[in-house]
Amino acid sequence: MPVHPLQAVAGVAESALGDAEAARLPAASAPAPWPTVLDAVVWFHPAAPGAARHLPDRLHARRTLPVTVGALLRYRSTPVGPYHEVLGAPVLLAELPLPAAVVPFIAVDSLPSVHGGRANWQLPKALARFEWPVSTARGFEVDAEGERWSLHATVRPRRRRLPVTAILRTRQVAPSGTEITFTTRARASARLASVELESRGPTLPGWLRSGRHPALVLEGARVHVGEARAR
Repeated sequence: MPVHPLQAVAGVAESALGDAEAARLPAASAPAPWPTVLDAVVWFHPAAPGAARHLPDRLHARRTLPVTVGALLRYRSTPVGPYHEVLGAPVLLAELPLPAAVVPFIAVDSLPSVHGGRANWQLPKALARFEWPVSTARGFEVDAEGERWSLHATVRPRRRRLPVTAILRTRQVAPSGTEITFTTRARASARLASVELESRGPTLPGWLRSGRHPALVLEGARVHVGEARAR
């Protein structure tokens, strides 16, 4: 039997929340919305064959866009304090007015963030360890590692900075089968970049592909993660 009801929030194997970690979760965490300030590396690549099978069963019949999105994030400020995060969306749902991401893989180095992600947005956050050194003019490397998986990224940003404003939609499925959506709004200074990625784990190499991918590096982004709404 699971030791905590939030373990029922499902994702890929890399996002499983073990009993030991679940037993350490706080009793509560900050409710949505979450205003945050962060740095990030966001990359994308054509979806691998079969990537959509990593979506929740309820979403398998939906029309999709064959694009995979991944991100490494370093939160400077959140309602639960600073932390690091890695996430991936195998494909995008072809919805209007905006495509929606579905996130079956997400990991952080903060127990309050694990609780908040699962309770507020049905995000299957697990625990991981991160190494994110200070960036230099030539770039930087980031490592994320969890139980039975790891991800290594070598990031090469260009010098020119561009202002970026974005609105992102995410759709998740609760253990009850209820679908929820939430909107993330971001304002940032961004640089074009490339990411050389190496992923390992039970599922990640099959859809969050190793290799070189185009990317954006965001610095000091102000990001507002909204409340979840049932479909």
